Amino acid sequence: MSVKPGSQEIDRLAELLSTELPNQVSRNVSLATISRWKIGGNAAIYVEPTSVAAAARVMAIMAGRPEPFFVMGDSSNTLFDDAGFAGVVMRIGRNLSAMRVEGTRVWSQAGIWVPKLALATSDAGLGGLEHTTGIPGTLGGLVVMNGGSQRKGVGASVTEVLCADESGELFRMDQRQCGFAYRTSSLQSRRVVVLEVELELKPRLRNESRAEMLAIVRDRRRKFPQKLPNCGSTFLSNPSMYEHIGPPGLAIEQSGLKGLRKGGAVVSTLHANFIVNDGGATCVDVLWLIGHIRETVRQRTGYEMDCEVRHLSPTGELRAAHISAQQIYFREVESA
Repeated sequence: MSVKPGSQEIDRLAELLSTELPNQVSRNVSLATISRWKIGGNAAIYVEPTSVAAAARVMAIMAGRPEPFFVMGDSSNTLFDDAGFAGVVMRIGRNLSAMRVEGTRVWSQAGIWVPKLALATSDAGLGGLEHTTGIPGTLGGLVVMNGGSQRKGVGASVTEVLCADESGELFRMDQRQCGFAYRTSSLQSRRVVVLEVELELKPRLRNESRAEMLAIVRDRRRKFPQKLPNCGSTFLSNPSMYEHIGPPGLAIEQSGLKGLRKGGAVVSTLHANFIVNDGGATCVDVLWLIGHIRETVRQRTGYEMDCEVRHLSPTGELRAAHISAQQIYFREVESA
């Protein structure tokens, strides 16, 4: 069931945004069509700005307004609710994907597709982003999460980011201010939007860089589900659990949960830390699986796995999916 926008306030807000950002605003857009999981109801208002100034203007318009507001990249690590979103979704996507290379310094807008950036820097004779090859998502989201692979993070290459704050004011943060740590940064706790990123890379022969990238892509294709919609890794790696049990995927597999199905959502038989949409999966299906997996692994190992995926409620509350999952799973268990 989707949110059915129609209030006078939403209508007036849509009109204001459409006037300020011509041809960049849509109404009642299905989030399932833009979700990597292909799950979610309708967003009352959907905005895809075509410039940094336009994105900052949306932030300024939404400052202090009561309507829910959410900024997304490629929706990696985001689970949209079946009931949709009752406010404004702004997507920093392909309209903000310009980049340039100056020596070893790379400047890029936040909406660039990460594999495209990795390939472009390799072609320019620069190394450092090979580990991001094959990661589905945009640069802005990757920086906020300090994403990467092989236990590396993109934050190691970031020198500066251009952000817009809640009021639409633009400001810059250097690497130290971003507070990069394993799969996190201080950007996550600040109500800001990353719009541009500056990176410092190292010279590297193109054939060496390309060979590493191809090896990573082959490895990802072998290990991870590619054909069915998914959101990447569901659970975060816990250092203590990793040392004593192994990564989340192994713990889930050893708990006998590979292939477990709830509605259209299935624990991937290729990699157990992936939940795939096998057709018609709902947000509730995914949350139930997350709750069941987490409780089963806890009972077996004593470790509680937290989610990398975040659940967005219709009213704008964004929280780790395992928190929402507990309500869904235990409610069903208690009623059984």
